Formats: sequence, C-alpha cells, structure tokens
Amino acid sequence: MEFKDYYATLGVAKTANEKEIKQAFRKMARKYHPDVNPSDASAESRFKEINEAYEVIGDPEKRKKYDELGSNWKMYEQAQRAGGGAGQAGGFDPRQWNMGGGGGQGNSRTMSADEMRDLFGNEDPFSEFFHAFFSGSGEPEMRGRGGRASARSRARQGRDLEHPIELSLEDAYKGVTRRLSLQHEGHSRTVDVRIPPGVSDGSRVRVSGEGEQGSGGASSGDLYLRVLIAPDSRFERKGQDLHARVRVPVTTAVLGGEAEVPNLGGKPHRLKIPAGTQNGQVFRLKGHGMPLVGKAGEHGDLYATVEAELPRQLTAEERSHYEALAKLAGGKSSAA
Repeated sequence: MEFKDYYATLGVAKTANEKEIKQAFRKMARKYHPDVNPSDASAESRFKEINEAYEVIGDPEKRKKYDELGSNWKMYEQAQRAGGGAGQAGGFDPRQWNMGGGGGQGNSRTMSADEMRDLFGNEDPFSEFFHAFFSGSGEPEMRGRGGRASARSRARQGRDLEHPIELSLEDAYKGVTRRLSLQHEGHSRTVDVRIPPGVSDGSRVRVSGEGEQGSGGASSGDLYLRVLIAPDSRFERKGQDLHARVRVPVTTAVLGGEAEVPNLGGKPHRLKIPAGTQNGQVFRLKGHGMPLVGKAGEHGDLYATVEAELPRQLTAEERSHYEALAKLAGGKSSAA
C-alpha cells in the first residue's frame, strides 16, 4: 500500500494555509472535472486523486492526523510486514487515525463518496490508503497478511442504466408493456417493462433492479427509461391537458348542431355546438385529458377549438341561397 502525498497531489507546500489549499483544489478540480474532460480516463483518475487529497488536508482534523502519520509511515509499514496487523507497533497504533464517521469541515466542501460514485459509477472513489486511515468503520480497511481484499472492495453494487423508449401518444395515455432488448458491455438480455399511463415526453421511468448486475453479493442497479413521445396529428399536449381542433360546417356554427371530437380513450366525443358559435371558440371537456401518473381516475382536460369550414365550391342552388342571405344581411345593415 503506497503512502499518498496529498500536498504534492494539490501542488501546495506542507505549510500552506487553508485558503491556499482551497484555491489550489478549486483550480485543479475545474481543470480535471469529468464534465470538462468527457471520456478521458487520465483526467478522471486525476480528479479522484484531487478530491481525495482535499478531503484530507482540506479538513483541519484530518490534516492534523495525516501530518502526524507522515513521520510514522515507515514504522507502520514495517509493522504490517512483520505481522503487526492493526495493533500497536513500537508505540504506534494505526487505529488512532480512523475518523469514526469523518465529521469536520471537509465533508461540506468536497464531494461525498456517493456523489463521486454518481460521477464514476460504483467504483470505489477513494484509495486503499485513504480507507486504511480515514474510514468510518472504526478499523483500518486493509489487505491482510494473506492478501485477501476487504468485503467492501470485493462487493460492488451494479450501476444504474438508462435506455430510451419511444411511445405514441395513445400508448402514453393507456400505459403499455414493452419487451426491451438491452445491450451492456457485450452482454444482451431482454426485460419486460410496464410504462404507467400519463407519462410525458422526456420523463424517466425507473425499473428497480434491472440495471447492471452487482458483484460479490451486492444488489443490482436500476434501469431508467427515458420516454420519447412521437407527435400526434390530432392533439397537442400541454402538461396533462390535450388540445384538438374540430372542423364544423359554417351552417353548424351558425345554426347549431353536433361535432365529433377525437378521443384517445375510445369512441369520439359528441360535442354540442350552440347556434352562433364563433370561429376559434374553445370548448372544455373536463376530465378527458391525459391521466395523472400515480393518481388513478384523475385526468387533465380536453380542449376543443372550433374551426368553421367554409365551402370551396357552391352549386347553383347553394349560391342562390347565399345570395338571398347576403341581400337579407344587406337589408339589415341598411335598416340599422
């Protein structure tokens, strides 16, 4: 197990004050952050080292123990070779270096182990050296005399996976079960997933335990389905509400009547059109929009916008009637 020179990692002197250490950490973290260096394994490794170094020397309590440890490192290393294990060797007891939960200021300033795993998957973000002296277990997490790794290093929870899934608006309305073929690191498998009614475009559906398989008895990760909903010519969706355009003859708009409104749930709705309905008038059909996810029986609304359909061609008889109507309308105008 190699001794880690955290001062060298951050490029600061051992006499550096807290402000200088923080400035060095911020500068290097920005430079090597995975978001700035996508798919760069060396930058990823460097970022882990920087965060680990600041986790220790950026915390006054941990830094104090680390500085005391430095002068005793060779003694401790020799004691381990001689079979000293986790006990005392020449007055040096390594158990004093454990943090027992690691409070202090450092945890509020650096990334936690969980946050590091969010960036790098479930690979352990800290080195063996760090766990040996700054773990929260109360005992050093080290390789024993036989070279056997700790249970923590053997067991790895599976990573979460994300997979796109395209649905029609009708599928999103009703909910659907899909069989997916997943490919991960050269392995393929199929999984049946249930998409609940009411999902929206861009939402993520979690399928528990269907992510990457864990190792060493650890649990598997989760599968997240990123929903992509194809456009629908009949509807425009706004949240859980649906908007549709309903074309009616001009005579229906003038005299009144009925019109059909499309319906994702089955047969078209029969909408009553009052006499004198204006072009562009909107009617609300309460509770006939998209289902609300996780709320059985609750739906958004359906809004129908009336579009009066003017005739493109007239028969002779129709023209005579329109001309008579025009004269009538003109007479009303003159009388007014």
